[in-house]
Formats: sequence, C-alpha cells, structure tokens
Amino acid sequence: MYLAVTIDTEEDNWGDYTNTSFSVENIKKIPTLQKMFDEYRIKPTYLVTYPVATNQDSVCVLKKVLDGGNCEIGMHCHPWSTPPFEEERNPYNSMLCNLQYDLQYKKMCKLHEVIEKNFGVTAKSFRAGRWGYNGNTALVLEELGYKIDTSITPFIDWSDSHGPDFSGVSPQPYRFKAPEIFASREDGKLTEIPATVGYLQANYELCNSIDRFLTSRPGRLFRLKGLLNKAALLNKVLLSPEGSDPGQMIKLTQLLMTRKYKIANMFFHSTSLLSGLSFIIKTKEDEMLFLHRIREFLAFTRKAGIKPITLSEAGDII
Repeated sequence: MYLAVTIDTEEDNWGDYTNTSFSVENIKKIPTLQKMFDEYRIKPTYLVTYPVATNQDSVCVLKKVLDGGNCEIGMHCHPWSTPPFEEERNPYNSMLCNLQYDLQYKKMCKLHEVIEKNFGVTAKSFRAGRWGYNGNTALVLEELGYKIDTSITPFIDWSDSHGPDFSGVSPQPYRFKAPEIFASREDGKLTEIPATVGYLQANYELCNSIDRFLTSRPGRLFRLKGLLNKAALLNKVLLSPEGSDPGQMIKLTQLLMTRKYKIANMFFHSTSLLSGLSFIIKTKEDEMLFLHRIREFLAFTRKAGIKPITLSEAGDII
C-alpha cells in the first residue's frame, strides 16, 4: 500500500466568506510539520490557496521545501478568496461547484497561473475548497492539464452546506473522464484519489446503506446511529488527525490493506497547525497533541511497510 498526505494549505480566516483580506500566519508552522515529515520520508502534497500563493513569506516557506525535493505543490481553490470576484459573497457561492463553468475557469486559471509564476512549477493536483466539486470543475481541470483530483469525500453528503453529495462514492481511487466524475473509465485522462473515509466494519456497502438510511431519518432512527457507533457496529472514520485519533486511523488503514486498496489518502488543513483558528485546536497544547496524532500514525505506516508518495505519483499507480 501507498500513503499520500494531502494538506489544504490555506489562509487563517478561510471560513469568512465576506472578508476581502486574508492572513496566513499558520503557514509559519509548516517547517515544524515538515521536519517530522522528513523524519518519516513523507513527501506531502501542499494544496495552496490564492492568499498563500501570493504571499511572499508563505511562498518562501513552501518553496524551500519544494526546492529540496520534499513536497509537491498543488491547487486548492477557495472561490471567495480567488479573483475575479464576480459572484455575490455568500455560503452558497463559497462552493466552487455552484459557480458557472466560465467563472470556475477564470478563478482556477488565475490561481494556476499564480502557482506557476511564484513556485516555478506547473500544478497537476487539485482539491476544491469545502469539497465543492462537480463535473464542470473536472472539465476545467482537464482544460488546464491537471492529472489528479482529490475533492471527493467518500460516504459524505455536503448538501446541507450547499455542496455535493458524495455519499454513494467509495474510497477506491479510479480514472475518469470529465464531466462524468463518478464513472470509472480506464481511458480517463483524470484520476480521482478520494480523501480516505471508510468504515471499521468489513462490509462497506452494507454499512453505507444503513448509514444513509439512518441519517435521512429524524428522531429515534437517527439517534440509533449513535448507539451503533458506540457499540462498534457502525463506525465511519476519516483518515484525518482532525476527526480521528491514531487508533481509529490505524484500524481503518489496516482494513484497507486487507481489502487490497492501493492508496490511502490522509488529509487535513494547515490551519490546524495554529491554535485559535478552529474549534479543534484551541491551545498550544492542542497544537502539540495534533502533531503527536500525526506522528503516531506515521510510525505505524513505516512499521507496516506503507510507502509514501505524492499525489502526482499516486496517479501513476492507478
């Protein structure tokens, strides 16, 4: 098995859709994170937003890692912080997939050009901000020459946040042809490497069916989902230190290995490196615990013989 580590490398105030200025203080924490990655020979893929890609200090931090051959730089498009700003600023339009094709193209093209100019590389991997991804987004990626998308969160429905429904998608990577983003095609020009989300039970199809049924029902049936989780009968786990502890991430990865999955995709946000930017990381102690969760998981992957790769390299395996 191979491990890709993908990081949404973004502005501090990423959830403020009405703001017109953005700070990037969290990027100063990346050298500490990268030091740990170097120890475990991990080459992460930093998926950068427009405020990060246009900030001189942030570019300097990331380019030092890039020039050392220790990471990949990809694109992470937040429509509210990526020009041109032709749309109304609101939660609905914070989902890239809700914008018309032409505006998606303008924003993604602008960010693509800035990455190429400031980092000296042509980005080939992409993740939509807030997972706001659809067929039009994939068409733009194909037009710009991208190879990898990692915007899908398997078994998760973002409809309540004006986003796409990925609840019927498995964590298995696949090739596809835009705009049919859910249909596996051996001759597809693009490769989907989903963020790894799965269940700790062996039968993913049954678990997902039960999960979707209970989630759509209010009241007692919805509460039954929590009881099944506590009873270890229905446990959905994200391969992310933001939503899972090391034990859960290890169990999920072990199950994927038994199911002969080729790639696990660990994911998180750069904002989780700095306290005060999320409800998860509130204190300096939380920052240290967050890094410890990552370290414990990486120690497992090294012991298990899981090989680290970048997203672009993952595309060559599928």
